[in-house]
Amino acid sequence: MNRIFAIGDIHGCNDAFQQMLFTEIKINKQDEIYCIGDYIDRGPDSKDVIDTIISLREQGYQIHTLRGNHEQMMMDAELSMENFQRWYNNGGNTTLESFDVDNYSAMPDKYKEFFENTQYYFSTNDYIFVHAGLNFEKEDIFEDKNAMLWIRDFPPQQNKLVNKLMIHGHTPQSLHYVLNQKGNCINIDAGCVYNDRRNLGNLVTLSLPSKEYIVVKNKRKKE
Repeated sequence: MNRIFAIGDIHGCNDAFQQMLFTEIKINKQDEIYCIGDYIDRGPDSKDVIDTIISLREQGYQIHTLRGNHEQMMMDAELSMENFQRWYNNGGNTTLESFDVDNYSAMPDKYKEFFENTQYYFSTNDYIFVHAGLNFEKEDIFEDKNAMLWIRDFPPQQNKLVNKLMIHGHTPQSLHYVLNQKGNCINIDAGCVYNDRRNLGNLVTLSLPSKEYIVVKNKRKKE
């Protein structure tokens, strides 16, 4: 059986990301790896995170990339100065510095293509991978794409998932919370980019189907 891994919000922390991939998981080309979104902003190495993913794909690794709200904010920043300022103030400044550009449109095409090809969700026979969550008030839980990027505080047990397990990120939680979750909605965002307040500062991967958590303590956090 191929191994399946879901990796939480990275936020420009490429050192932790590479440690997770190459030291802890020791990925191979048969693995299915789902990155849960928010690759950029706040951390120092947004470009390097994307370069890592692009390089692995070029080598034949199976890296599936979800869209996070930070990727969406970056792409929307081109629509108005208000949007740009919102993104910039939420960590976009570090992404611009990392890419050495002044705006999203100035990025090389291969990076814009990467971001624009990110997916809102992935659904398999056993799992749903999404950045923030789903709007369970909708009859079709895959209808509300805004919720997939932004929703918070939805009930953790959802009959609409039937027998599937939903894995998401978006809302940073303490490592204790992440490692002790129950139910069919699992948040793997342990606040990798942040300092140790509320026991944050960890990159978490969920190994499936074993539901084993793999943790890398980020040594290079947000200043």
